[in-house]
Amino acid sequence: MWSTKKVGNLRLASIFFLVVLLSLIILMIIPSSAQAQSWWNASREPVGLAPNPTSTPEAIIQVYGARAYSWRGYLGIHTWIAVKPTQAKSYTIYEVIGWLQRRKMPVVVIYENRPDRRWYGNMPEILAEKRGEGVDMLIEKIDQAARSYPYAKDYTIWPGPNSNTFTAWVSRAVPELELDLPPTAIGKDYLGYQFISQAPSGSGFQFSFFGLIGVLASAVEGIEFNLLGLSFGVDLDPPAIKLPLVGRKNLDL
Repeated sequence: MWSTKKVGNLRLASIFFLVVLLSLIILMIIPSSAQAQSWWNASREPVGLAPNPTSTPEAIIQVYGARAYSWRGYLGIHTWIAVKPTQAKSYTIYEVIGWLQRRKMPVVVIYENRPDRRWYGNMPEILAEKRGEGVDMLIEKIDQAARSYPYAKDYTIWPGPNSNTFTAWVSRAVPELELDLPPTAIGKDYLGYQFISQAPSGSGFQFSFFGLIGVLASAVEGIEFNLLGLSFGVDLDPPAIKLPLVGRKNLDL
């Protein structure tokens, strides 16, 4: 007779196989939305999503996401945060750049630039935006959270900490953003040794075992289940399903 340990290992292997198989099926049926280009010639041009800072006096926060560079773009997205205080003439960008770790540099970077540039050929989209009154206070909270990020010198593509772990960290500290990171933001559920926290939006509840298995529920994200970094979920307002590789798909009811 098989031992309980062998049965448990077989069950875990079966679950892993089913998840991989489902992911491959999803990958085959969805259109390619990632452009695998060489880093030296891939476009980094702005696409017009950010208001001109010289002619827009109000404070602005924008959270962006774009399919990750090269083959990783078929699996998930890279995210970053851009802010412009009242009367500022430029945007400040907060993000994690993984390859800086190879140079033994901090992976968190804070710099001024156009925030709506393509991510190495891939089109960005706005995941959250706040403008006007009260936004300057949120910008200060974003800056404080970014500078206190606990993994400033650490980067792991999967399951984290990565660029999406950073964006989720900031979002938890600034729940006013009401940021609903899509399931393609792999790494958003990584909590390190904490295991229990608020959901990435900063609301609700989340349990996560090193970003490999977990569950979350909140008024912003709905309900999500995470298995091996792949997120599946449903949202009721507005109605939507969430799938790995594909992302959020709104339902027309």
